[in-house]
Amino acid sequence: MATKPGSARSKRSQRTSVWLQPAREPRGEPPLSLERIVSTAVELLDAQGIDGLTMRRLADRLGSGVMSLYWHIDNKEDVFDLALDSVLEYRGAPQTVEPRDWRGDVVHMLEDWRTVMLRHPWSASLLPGRELGPNILARLELLGKTLSGAGVADADMNVAIWSLWNYVVGATVTRASFDRSDDDRAAAQRRLTSLGERYPTIERSRLLLDDDWDGAFREGLDFLLDGLAPGPEAMRSERR
Repeated sequence: MATKPGSARSKRSQRTSVWLQPAREPRGEPPLSLERIVSTAVELLDAQGIDGLTMRRLADRLGSGVMSLYWHIDNKEDVFDLALDSVLEYRGAPQTVEPRDWRGDVVHMLEDWRTVMLRHPWSASLLPGRELGPNILARLELLGKTLSGAGVADADMNVAIWSLWNYVVGATVTRASFDRSDDDRAAAQRRLTSLGERYPTIERSRLLLDDDWDGAFREGLDFLLDGLAPGPEAMRSERR
C-alpha cells in the first residue's frame, strides 16, 4: 500500500519527544548506558552518514543485541536527536585576562558551531528537521542573551538569531558541498573565463578559485554583526 504524503511527518510529530521521556533505570544484563549509545552513534554517523545509521549496525558496534538498545531508547529518531544535541554542546569561550566585547563572544560561539558541524558533516543536514535539544537551546539562549546585552531589542531578537543561524548552517553546507581539488577549481575558473562576457563580475573576482572558506566566513560574519551593532543613539543612551 502506498504511503500517503505527509504520513511520515505526522508519525514523527505524534511520537513522544526524547527530551520528555523519563530516565530509565539500567538493567543488570547489558553493559550499556545511554551515554555510550550516543557516543557510538556519533562515531557511526561520522563514518557512514545518516543513511548508514541503523539500530542493527549500532547494536553491532556496541556488541549487544538490538533489543538491549530498546531498553534505553525507543527508536532511531531518538538516536538522531540525542547524537545531534551531543555534538552541538557549547562549552564556552576560553577565559581571558582581557574582557571580550559582545562581538568577540558571538564570533567565538558561531565559529565553534561551524567547526563542530564541519567535524560532523551529517549534523548540518540533520539539524533543520529535528526537535531542538537542551544543548542546542542553550546555545540559542546564550546567543540571545549576548545580543540582548549588546542592545538588540526584543522585537528584533528573532530576526537576529535566525539570520545568524541561517548564516552558520548555510556556510557549513556550502563548505562541504564545494570541497573540490585545486585542479577542479582551476578548470572551473578557465571555463568561467571563456564565458567572461556573460559573467564579468565573478570572473574578475576569480570567485571559483577562492578557497579561503574560513576567511570568507569570518568576514561575512562581520558584515552581519555590523548590522546588529547598536547605532549612535543606542551608544549614547548606554553611556548615560
